[in-house]
Amino acid sequence: MSDNTVTDLADLGALTSAAPAADAPAADAPVVRTGPAAPLREREVDAQGRSYATGRRKDAVARVWIKPGSGKITVNGRDQEVYFARPTLRLVINQPFGVADRDGQYDVIATVKGGGLSGQAGAVKHGIAQALAKFEPALRGAVKAAGFLTRDPRVVERKKYGRAKARRSFQFSKR
Repeated sequence: MSDNTVTDLADLGALTSAAPAADAPAADAPVVRTGPAAPLREREVDAQGRSYATGRRKDAVARVWIKPGSGKITVNGRDQEVYFARPTLRLVINQPFGVADRDGQYDVIATVKGGGLSGQAGAVKHGIAQALAKFEPALRGAVKAAGFLTRDPRVVERKKYGRAKARRSFQFSKR
Protein backbone atom coordinates (compact mmCIF):
# COMPACT_ATOMS: atom_id res chain seq x y z
CA MET A 1 0.00 0.00 0.00
CA SER A 2 1.50 3.37 -1.06
CA ASP A 3 1.78 6.38 1.24
CA ASN A 4 -0.66 8.47 -0.89
CA THR A 5 -3.62 6.10 -0.40
CA VAL A 6 -6.52 7.62 1.53
CA THR A 7 -8.64 5.24 3.60
CA ASP A 8 -10.39 7.72 5.90
CA LEU A 9 -10.63 11.43 6.62
CA ALA A 10 -7.65 11.42 8.98
CA ASP A 11 -5.39 10.29 6.10
CA LEU A 12 -6.82 13.05 3.91
CA GLY A 13 -6.01 15.66 6.56
CA ALA A 14 -2.47 14.36 6.84
CA LEU A 15 -1.99 14.58 3.06
CA THR A 16 -3.28 18.15 2.82
CA SER A 17 -1.17 19.40 5.73
CA ALA A 18 2.00 17.93 4.18
CA ALA A 19 4.49 20.23 2.42
CA PRO A 20 3.40 21.57 -1.01
CA ALA A 21 4.67 19.80 -4.07
CA ALA A 22 7.95 20.98 -5.59
CA ASP A 23 6.40 21.69 -9.00
CA ALA A 24 3.73 24.04 -7.55
CA PRO A 25 4.74 27.73 -7.43
CA ALA A 26 5.20 29.39 -4.07
CA ALA A 27 2.31 31.53 -2.87
CA ASP A 28 4.43 34.69 -2.56
CA ALA A 29 6.22 34.24 -5.91
CA PRO A 30 4.93 36.58 -8.66
CA VAL A 31 3.36 34.96 -11.68
CA VAL A 32 5.30 35.86 -14.81
CA ARG A 33 3.51 35.75 -18.15
CA THR A 34 5.42 35.75 -21.38
CA GLY A 35 4.11 37.52 -24.47
CA PRO A 36 1.16 39.86 -24.83
CA ALA A 37 -2.10 38.89 -23.21
CA ALA A 38 -4.28 37.86 -26.14
CA PRO A 39 -7.89 39.02 -25.91
CA LEU A 40 -10.34 36.19 -25.46
CA ARG A 41 -12.72 37.63 -28.04
CA GLU A 42 -12.19 38.71 -31.61
CA ARG A 43 -12.61 42.29 -32.77
CA GLU A 44 -15.92 42.81 -34.58
CA VAL A 45 -15.72 45.64 -37.13
CA ASP A 46 -17.70 46.11 -40.38
CA ALA A 47 -16.41 47.25 -43.79
CA GLN A 48 -16.67 50.96 -42.82
CA GLY A 49 -14.55 50.42 -39.69
CA ARG A 50 -17.54 50.66 -37.34
CA SER A 51 -18.65 48.40 -34.51
CA TYR A 52 -22.38 47.76 -34.03
CA ALA A 53 -24.42 46.77 -30.99
CA THR A 54 -28.00 46.86 -29.76
CA GLY A 55 -28.80 48.36 -26.37
CA ARG A 56 -32.02 47.88 -24.43
CA ARG A 57 -33.56 49.50 -21.35
CA LYS A 58 -37.21 49.40 -20.25
CA ASP A 59 -39.18 49.65 -23.52
CA ALA A 60 -36.42 51.47 -25.44
CA VAL A 61 -34.23 49.81 -28.07
CA ALA A 62 -31.10 51.55 -29.39
CA ARG A 63 -29.06 50.57 -32.43
CA VAL A 64 -25.56 51.94 -31.91
CA TRP A 65 -22.56 52.26 -34.25
CA ILE A 66 -19.18 53.53 -33.00
CA LYS A 67 -16.07 54.43 -34.98
CA PRO A 68 -12.85 56.29 -34.15
CA GLY A 69 -13.41 60.03 -34.31
CA SER A 70 -13.68 63.27 -32.36
CA GLY A 71 -16.31 62.24 -29.79
CA LYS A 72 -19.43 63.43 -31.64
CA ILE A 73 -22.59 61.63 -30.49
CA THR A 74 -25.62 61.69 -32.82
CA VAL A 75 -28.98 60.29 -31.69
CA ASN A 76 -31.79 59.92 -34.26
CA GLY A 77 -30.04 62.40 -36.58
CA ARG A 78 -29.70 65.07 -33.88
CA ASP A 79 -26.79 66.06 -31.66
CA GLN A 80 -26.87 64.62 -28.13
CA GLU A 81 -27.28 68.11 -26.55
CA VAL A 82 -30.45 68.62 -28.61
CA TYR A 83 -31.95 65.14 -28.21
CA PHE A 84 -31.06 64.65 -24.53
CA ALA A 85 -31.52 68.17 -23.14
CA ARG A 86 -31.04 67.11 -19.52
CA PRO A 87 -27.36 67.01 -18.48
CA THR A 88 -27.93 63.89 -16.36
CA LEU A 89 -28.99 61.93 -19.45
CA ARG A 90 -25.85 63.04 -21.31
CA LEU A 91 -23.77 61.93 -18.30
CA VAL A 92 -25.44 58.49 -18.48
CA ILE A 93 -24.57 58.16 -22.17
CA ASN A 94 -20.91 59.08 -21.66
CA GLN A 95 -20.32 56.72 -18.70
CA PRO A 96 -18.87 53.81 -20.74
CA PHE A 97 -16.25 56.11 -22.31
CA GLY A 98 -15.28 57.44 -18.88
CA VAL A 99 -14.81 53.96 -17.44
CA ALA A 100 -12.75 52.87 -20.45
CA ASP A 101 -10.68 56.12 -20.55
CA ARG A 102 -11.78 56.79 -24.13
CA ASP A 103 -13.45 60.21 -23.74
CA GLY A 104 -13.66 62.02 -27.09
CA GLN A 105 -12.06 59.21 -29.09
CA TYR A 106 -15.13 57.66 -30.74
CA ASP A 107 -18.00 59.00 -32.81
CA VAL A 108 -21.38 57.47 -31.98
CA ILE A 109 -24.38 57.18 -34.27
CA ALA A 110 -27.51 55.84 -32.57
CA THR A 111 -31.12 55.30 -33.53
CA VAL A 112 -33.54 54.85 -30.63
CA LYS A 113 -37.15 53.73 -30.57
CA GLY A 114 -39.67 53.24 -27.79
CA GLY A 115 -39.83 54.23 -24.15
CA GLY A 116 -39.13 57.63 -22.64
CA LEU A 117 -36.00 59.74 -22.58
CA SER A 118 -34.54 58.06 -19.48
CA GLY A 119 -35.02 54.58 -20.92
CA GLN A 120 -33.61 55.71 -24.26
CA ALA A 121 -30.50 57.13 -22.57
CA GLY A 122 -30.01 53.82 -20.74
CA ALA A 123 -30.45 51.92 -24.00
CA VAL A 124 -27.85 54.08 -25.76
CA LYS A 125 -25.45 53.57 -22.82
CA HIS A 126 -25.94 49.80 -23.03
CA GLY A 127 -25.37 49.87 -26.80
CA ILE A 128 -22.24 52.02 -26.51
CA ALA A 129 -20.78 49.68 -23.89
CA GLN A 130 -21.49 46.60 -26.06
CA ALA A 131 -20.06 48.24 -29.19
CA LEU A 132 -16.97 49.44 -27.31
CA ALA A 133 -16.33 45.90 -26.07
CA LYS A 134 -16.64 44.63 -29.65
CA PHE A 135 -14.35 47.34 -31.08
CA GLU A 136 -11.68 46.93 -28.39
CA PRO A 137 -11.99 43.49 -26.72
CA ALA A 138 -9.33 44.46 -24.16
CA LEU A 139 -11.78 46.99 -22.66
CA ARG A 140 -14.46 44.36 -22.03
CA GLY A 141 -13.26 43.63 -18.48
CA ALA A 142 -13.40 47.27 -17.37
CA VAL A 143 -16.80 47.88 -18.96
CA LYS A 144 -18.20 44.62 -17.57
CA ALA A 145 -16.87 45.35 -14.07
CA ALA A 146 -18.78 48.65 -14.14
CA GLY A 147 -21.94 46.68 -15.00
CA PHE A 148 -22.61 48.32 -18.36
CA LEU A 149 -22.81 45.11 -20.41
CA THR A 150 -25.71 43.74 -18.39
CA ARG A 151 -29.18 44.65 -19.62
CA ASP A 152 -31.19 46.18 -16.78
CA PRO A 153 -34.21 43.83 -16.51
CA ARG A 154 -36.43 46.23 -14.55
CA VAL A 155 -39.57 47.18 -16.48
CA VAL A 156 -42.89 48.76 -15.52
CA GLU A 157 -45.27 46.33 -13.86
CA ARG A 158 -48.54 45.81 -15.72
CA LYS A 159 -51.82 47.20 -14.48
CA LYS A 160 -54.14 44.66 -12.80
CA TYR A 161 -57.91 44.62 -13.06
CA GLY A 162 -59.73 45.87 -9.97
CA ARG A 163 -56.82 48.22 -9.21
CA ALA A 164 -56.15 51.87 -10.01
CA LYS A 165 -52.59 51.10 -11.14
CA ALA A 166 -50.38 48.02 -10.84
CA ARG A 167 -50.77 47.77 -7.06
CA ARG A 168 -52.65 50.85 -5.89
CA SER A 169 -56.26 50.20 -4.88
CA PHE A 170 -59.15 52.47 -5.66
CA GLN A 171 -60.00 54.91 -2.90
CA PHE A 172 -62.03 53.25 -0.16
CA SER A 173 -65.45 54.74 0.54
CA LYS A 174 -67.21 53.75 3.77
CA ARG A 175 -70.60 55.21 2.71
